[in-house]
Amino acid sequence: MSIEVRVPTLGESVTEATVATWFKKPGDKVAVDEMLCELETDKVTVEVPSPTAGTLGEIVAAEGETVGVDALLATLTEGEGAAAAPASEAAPAPAAPAAAPQSSGGKDTEDAPSAKKLMAENNVSPADVKGSGKDGRIMKEDVLNAINAPKAAAPAPAAAPRAPVAADQASREERVKMTRLRQTIAKRLKDSQNTAAMLTTYNEVDMTEVMALRNEYKDLFFKKHGVKLGFMSFFTKACIHALKEVPEVNAEIDGTDIVYKNYVNMGIAAGTPTGLVVPVIMDADQMSFAEIEKAIAEKGARARDGKLSMTEMQGGSFTISNGGVYGSLMSSPILNPPQSGILGMHKIQDRPMAINGQVVIRPMMYLALSYDHRIVDGKGAVTFLVRVKEALEDPRRLLMDL
Repeated sequence: MSIEVRVPTLGESVTEATVATWFKKPGDKVAVDEMLCELETDKVTVEVPSPTAGTLGEIVAAEGETVGVDALLATLTEGEGAAAAPASEAAPAPAAPAAAPQSSGGKDTEDAPSAKKLMAENNVSPADVKGSGKDGRIMKEDVLNAINAPKAAAPAPAAAPRAPVAADQASREERVKMTRLRQTIAKRLKDSQNTAAMLTTYNEVDMTEVMALRNEYKDLFFKKHGVKLGFMSFFTKACIHALKEVPEVNAEIDGTDIVYKNYVNMGIAAGTPTGLVVPVIMDADQMSFAEIEKAIAEKGARARDGKLSMTEMQGGSFTISNGGVYGSLMSSPILNPPQSGILGMHKIQDRPMAINGQVVIRPMMYLALSYDHRIVDGKGAVTFLVRVKEALEDPRRLLMDL
């Protein structure tokens, strides 16, 4: 019995993915729930398990191909020892699987959604594109061919043409297609700059008290809670404390409305081998230091392993980005839309400071708050950063809610 392997539901607002890797070849025997392939979306990677035990037959969607939700990926012959279907006969037919998921009740000649989006982004008219799909349907590859082929048209305004490269230099270059995650990161960051009235304010914090408190209790903390006491829980608590006083930093714009959040879903930016992701700790304002540290450790590990789900990166109301772990001394973080604020942490560095008329060496950190000036005024932004500074320089204020 032949079983179809199709693209699973990819998550909210995600309509297509790229086939990243096939773990099996046609003719390979597979067990129930054994991973067949990995799909890469613009947010996370999704593994596709085998729905039954049997033998992998025809692979319909090859690596690198774009597929939509419910598109046919492969066929599977049920039952152990079943013969494999022909491996490569249908390989050069990308039009069929790409068209299959788009059956939304429209005409057969309706262009693929990915093609429509690409034409809109590049100001390409459908009349200038020759469709290779069923009944002349325009596919994504057709649009890419139309964009790359005719050079007589006006050049795209988005970027200047690439300068000619000498032959000896060209042989030493490597051209790699951007992953979907990297494309999404680039688009979202640029959209953030184009949409929000972004401004950054700076301050510095003396980390003496936090470091002393951490050194004093880190062993007991680990012994009781089974997780290391880091700086992120202090910064998370300090930001939660400041957000209560300056709620507009924890708000977002929705049309002509301002939506104030009576909760804090804290996004913690994390660097991974494939790019920057921001897992969200839901209701962080209801958590203890230990719960925050455990959540950060667990989310960070899942992010590095590429195991974060869609829901784990949605719903954030404020974000913390720690460039200090990479040695950054100062930076201006970019907002994570639709959020209105992001705190940038940086490297702790010993610097001479004037304290009570005396020059002393203190472990100092620069703080940066980028905010959306459309709803956060300068006074609110500065007040927020000062409250974070005060809470970190005297952590007892967090206990007293001062």
